[in-house]
Amino acid sequence: MTVSYDDRALLRDRTLVVADLHIGRGTGGNLELPVGSGSDMVQRFQSLVDRHDPDEVVVAGDLLHSFQTVPRSVESTVAGIKKACREVGARLIVTPGNHDTMLDSVWDGPTETEFRIGETVVCHGHDAPEADADRYVVGHDHPTISIEGQRQPCYLVGSGQYRDSDVVMLPSFNKLNAGVEVNEMRASDFQSPLVTDADRLEPVVWDESGRETLSFPPLGEFRRML
Repeated sequence: MTVSYDDRALLRDRTLVVADLHIGRGTGGNLELPVGSGSDMVQRFQSLVDRHDPDEVVVAGDLLHSFQTVPRSVESTVAGIKKACREVGARLIVTPGNHDTMLDSVWDGPTETEFRIGETVVCHGHDAPEADADRYVVGHDHPTISIEGQRQPCYLVGSGQYRDSDVVMLPSFNKLNAGVEVNEMRASDFQSPLVTDADRLEPVVWDESGRETLSFPPLGEFRRML
């Protein structure tokens, strides 16, 4: 599978995948503005779909943050995400995550527990998938990595991680999520059951300033270098 990365998202052919938007996080204060006031998330999402003009966009779980309430600003942000897809003619699909208990209140589009792109299956990653695949693309753990004292959101790419299939874990698309530092984590420390050998996970960091990806050795080797 040939993939490319851009601003915490993954692109596979004509399909764009994002994970863990957690829309609504920070709505108790001024951390997240409604769409009409220039939501950072919607602007970034709009830029992504404009750059790549995908046929479909898949949210790999946790579109929403709250388990109990859906503030008006959440509805506005979801509407902004829908509008961005509609303007480029992209179909938007949600694979629900563990936070998406209120999804029906703001989302009436297609949902699939596991979404297949050829031999790749996209799901949130909080539960073990039922479908067989050559590669699983997931979210859920919000990986970050600390390099020279600075934490960066990262992708984690692992071969033969689950049922001898590869796993790609995406960072949270929401910049308000601090994320989990994976430098010293073992497989048992991850919440996703798809991670079975953390030492073989290779971190990939998207460098916004250079608009390029920076690849690092597997965590097992990376730890010995620090």
